[in-house]
Amino acid sequence: MGAAQIDSAEIVTATIDDFHAGQHVTFTKTFTEDDVKRFVEITGDTNPLHVDEEFASRTPFGRRVLHGMLTASILSTMVGMLLPGTGAIYRSQTIRFLLPVHIGETVTAHFVVRSIDRHKHRLEIESWIENAAGQRVIDGTCEAGLLRSLPE
Repeated sequence: MGAAQIDSAEIVTATIDDFHAGQHVTFTKTFTEDDVKRFVEITGDTNPLHVDEEFASRTPFGRRVLHGMLTASILSTMVGMLLPGTGAIYRSQTIRFLLPVHIGETVTAHFVVRSIDRHKHRLEIESWIENAAGQRVIDGTCEAGLLRSLPE
């Protein structure tokens, strides 16, 4: 259940003219213990707040929390697979961590196109991730570019 799956029919290969202000896409993921283990293997971040239940139980969080960047990583899925999609160039991303996310929680990432620079082939996108209660756990702004031509 923790593995993110994108149906190939959903993969977007778009040009700058395919986008409009207000366009909105979402992606939902449930983070698992295995996701945390793989993130630790990749990053080496073994902060006990994320990996040690006993330690985390003595913090104000009361239990382990996901690495913030693990949660935020689904924003990359959004850029590369959904909006803009294939041919996207992730130019920048601001991130504010608002609330903790715990193992087993389901979160939904949202992208809303705010502005389009058709000359530079760039999108400014409002981005946020919310928990199942609809509370924002992360918010920020993304700038994504598009390749002017795609390889065949």
